[in-house]
Amino acid sequence: MFENLDLQKAEPIILGIESSCDETAAAVIRGRKILSDEIASSASIQAEFGGVVPEIASRAHTDEIARVVERAVKNAGITYEDIDAVAVTYGAGLLGALLVGVSFAKAFAYALNKPLIAVNHIRGHLAAAYLDAPELKPPFVTLLASGGHTAILYAKSESEFEILGATLDDAAGEAFDKVARVLGLKYPGGPNIERCAKEGEANVPMPKMLKGGGGYNFSYSGLKTAVINYCHTKEQKGEEYSKADVACSFQRAAVDVLVEKTVAAAKEKGVDTVTAGGGVAANGYLRESLAKACKKGKLKLVLPEKRYCTDNAAMIASEGLVQYRLGNFADMTLTAKASIPLAATLETVQSRAAKAKET
Repeated sequence: MFENLDLQKAEPIILGIESSCDETAAAVIRGRKILSDEIASSASIQAEFGGVVPEIASRAHTDEIARVVERAVKNAGITYEDIDAVAVTYGAGLLGALLVGVSFAKAFAYALNKPLIAVNHIRGHLAAAYLDAPELKPPFVTLLASGGHTAILYAKSESEFEILGATLDDAAGEAFDKVARVLGLKYPGGPNIERCAKEGEANVPMPKMLKGGGGYNFSYSGLKTAVINYCHTKEQKGEEYSKADVACSFQRAAVDVLVEKTVAAAKEKGVDTVTAGGGVAANGYLRESLAKACKKGKLKLVLPEKRYCTDNAAMIASEGLVQYRLGNFADMTLTAKASIPLAATLETVQSRAAKAKET
């Protein structure tokens, strides 16, 4: 249907749509340049319940998605006909929320006779680096730190990654959220842990098992349990403790190992550039620590703006551009997937595109 598309067009215009959790987002990019980036969040409503309620998120997406897309196109200074392709997050995330975005994108692409591109949310986080540094080219090492995944990856090309190490249990972002609940901090947990930590000192003992061993793998279950046990023991004994000190100690233990192993992986692979993506990459302590470590190791650091580390549609459009140039388009049978294993996420786009052409 789209055989005559110019896949090597210098600066195709991609509309990105993201609805995997509580952010309804749409963005337009021309090449690697962001023309518009719109977000409608239901986070303030979710905070009243201490976390994301899937049904509330889905309803919010349904209410906002058409308006958000309309604003994105208008603020980009283009018309609907100028769009070369529509990229949408199909997984992983909340199934109901994803279905809203996928359904809208399918109808939108069909009505305009535009190619539809299925984007994995995690690959979107990885592609965010290209928005910050359009000249960026692989190979490089990237740190993925989000609520669902934590891993160190070796980017061989824009579409091919090798997993050097990953979490063996909880993801870093998941640990941040759980510790925040233990400390009685409001949703979202990550930013509130960071704010609380600024008032404390890292003087609470934390597990040392994260510091070494296991190659480039991680384990956050023990760290999370240590915080829970420390707080509960203090409470049972009727002893006071500083939430700020616990937050600061936890944050340092959780982040230092990410920085240490990412820089070590870059040196082992012989690359001169490090990137990072995912919601935890918006953490100020991680950003400062990674910048210092890369400077010391004489490595270039490409770190997207904080808003492009958390959920957004510009990163979905960025990954959409990669797949557009490979001719990897979806059809109207596309559906949402709540869970996608990391290995499947990083399956090469080339191989999937080749399989699609064979069939």
